[in-house]
Amino acid sequence: MFKGVYTALITPFTAEGAIDEPALRRIVNAQIEAGVAGLVPVGTTGESPTVTHQENIRVIGIVIEEARGRVPVIAGTGSNSTAEAIEMTREAKKLGATATLQVAPYYNKPSQEGFYRHFTTIADTVDLPIMVYNIPGRTGKNIETDTLVRMANHPNIVAIKEASGSISQMMDVIARLPEDFAVLSGDDNLAFVLTSLGGQGVVSVASNLIPSRMVKLVDQTLQGEWAHAREAHYKLLPFFRALFLDTNPVPIKYMMHRAGFCENSYRLPMVPLSEENQRSIDALLTRYGIV
Repeated sequence: MFKGVYTALITPFTAEGAIDEPALRRIVNAQIEAGVAGLVPVGTTGESPTVTHQENIRVIGIVIEEARGRVPVIAGTGSNSTAEAIEMTREAKKLGATATLQVAPYYNKPSQEGFYRHFTTIADTVDLPIMVYNIPGRTGKNIETDTLVRMANHPNIVAIKEASGSISQMMDVIARLPEDFAVLSGDDNLAFVLTSLGGQGVVSVASNLIPSRMVKLVDQTLQGEWAHAREAHYKLLPFFRALFLDTNPVPIKYMMHRAGFCENSYRLPMVPLSEENQRSIDALLTRYGIV
């Protein structure tokens, strides 16, 4: 169902901290014009922990309105509360979301059975395709492959954004899940690796700023143009690494600000980059011909 580059959109804020709707609409159109396969609003990169539930749904609505059916919109409506995830997913479906991104419940660190019941309960309650989001570095606990295999039996659980950082786990997931179950990288620096191993692409942070380059990299990999894809991967590797100079989404949001897409505005506890990291990123953007 999912293949290619799906951009994990930033949520632009005004200097006063409100959602910057005009900036978000401009970003959506730039993404679609660059050829991305789909858009993923209000994930980690969209600062989901610091927007209210009402703002979460409003951002999803803006993206759906501006996309106008041109690309799928995978709405970030996850929560560590199953009831809250269901409530927001229902709202996203009413707005016309194509699918939903559901992060593994965080902080409360459920058992594997708890993971299974959380995702399948959402899938039973709201008839919308689910992309599971496994990111143990943020949530505190890994969704094991055995659990994912069980969940994949549900017709509404159709994909995973795999951000465990473990190539061994990625291979295990690809090998054991049904062929029609999409496995996408949650890390730009592993997009080439996971896709070359049989995955379907990436939910990308980098594509906020360099969508056409990410589309080309993933398309070349999917088409088996290994030499070209590998060359593109290594050319972009310094860019991917720069995304982790500070906590995501601070570096990519600063990059987007420097490129003229948005204000350099965050919500606490996220804070702007240090001057040293700003200088490093400014030099990188100049090297890539972005600013």
